[in-house]
Amino acid sequence: MLHYAVVFLVIALIAAVFGFGGIAAGAVEIAKILFFIFAAIAIITFIISLVRKS
Repeated sequence: MLHYAVVFLVIALIAAVFGFGGIAAGAVEIAKILFFIFAAIAIITFIISLVRKS
């Protein structure tokens, strides 16, 4: 999932360089959403692994 967030961020940067502001803004929003989903899943997985070791 982090891979897809980086891909959308690169797409946004390329679109911004070529002047496609709307596409760049949309790609940045998708990248943000995917990153926060990744972060939430990573934190939940970390907490679950700590609970299982105890």
